[in-house]
Amino acid sequence: MTKVKLAISQGDPNGIGMELILRLFADASVYKYCIPVLYGSVKTFVHYKKMLGLEEPRYHLIHSSDEAVENKLNLIPCGDDEFVPEPGTPSGAAGAMAFAALEKMVSEAHKVDALLTAPLDKSTVAESVPGFTGHTGYLAAEMGAASHAMMLVSEDLRVALATEHIPVTELGKHLNTDSLVAKLELMQTALKEDFGLTKPRIAVLGLNPHAGDNGLLGKEEQSIIKPAIQTLFDRGRLVYGPYSADAFFGGGQYKAFDAVLAMYHDQGLVGFKTLAFHEGVNVTVGLPVVRTSPDHGTAYDLAGKNQASLESFQSALFEAIHLVRRRLQFAEDYDNSLPFAELRRERFRIDF
Repeated sequence: MTKVKLAISQGDPNGIGMELILRLFADASVYKYCIPVLYGSVKTFVHYKKMLGLEEPRYHLIHSSDEAVENKLNLIPCGDDEFVPEPGTPSGAAGAMAFAALEKMVSEAHKVDALLTAPLDKSTVAESVPGFTGHTGYLAAEMGAASHAMMLVSEDLRVALATEHIPVTELGKHLNTDSLVAKLELMQTALKEDFGLTKPRIAVLGLNPHAGDNGLLGKEEQSIIKPAIQTLFDRGRLVYGPYSADAFFGGGQYKAFDAVLAMYHDQGLVGFKTLAFHEGVNVTVGLPVVRTSPDHGTAYDLAGKNQASLESFQSALFEAIHLVRRRLQFAEDYDNSLPFAELRRERFRIDF
């Protein structure tokens, strides 16, 4: 089976990203499944390797993903050569290093099969990149995605967000029936092409307490959410709701569905992380290339201590591989004769 070419950004060099990458690729068995291309700092790589006392992995220096070889951790240098990591310390310099790796990786996204992003600190990146609100929005904008969604996935649960990193006070500006219809259609496509579900069942959460309680506690369910659900149902989609978020997760209703659409960040992620924190993976659906990341942050309090759990990062790597293979299988099942490299280019909406 062809190995997946996997691009990896180092994330915040003062967080836990690089040490997780080193620990993961110290295991030689990982190279059976992918050709890793790491975008990051040589100095940061060496710093954490010495700090952790690791003999492996060793890096193979390249300057383009086209040069990547099998059975090695290929490294493309990015950022300030003079930067020295300070584990556990947020800084604008670290944010700039994280963004430099991300930017370089995105410039080569059309050459790889999947992206795996290590955690960064949005606030430190924003010091040098005004308006930056996170990986998801940046990747969607740079790749020209007409529609996208953040979806947290585990073995038993998938939760997508109707809105992402915006203040709760601004939700009214971003929620409307058309946007919900677009998100739900996007979820349908992703659940079929990326997750192999022929007839996915999607639950939609309400915005207000008790899903508005028939208009007593808010009108958005009646004016925005229900019309979107009805539109999808009329198209033959198995979309249901709106459900009260607290009872939905607490009562185990999520087990009857293949995916859930939450209205805002904490509504969906509190439930998800309570149920699947360590193995959870963040997937961006709607991009022309697979993208995953662990569902945790930079964990400055653990950086450099060799105490951070590897589980979510490892899950993100293997989920990326599975998603690529499912896309391949979907293309084959529906008689798409394009080789995968051409299929990948076909999905890009911008010309690199």
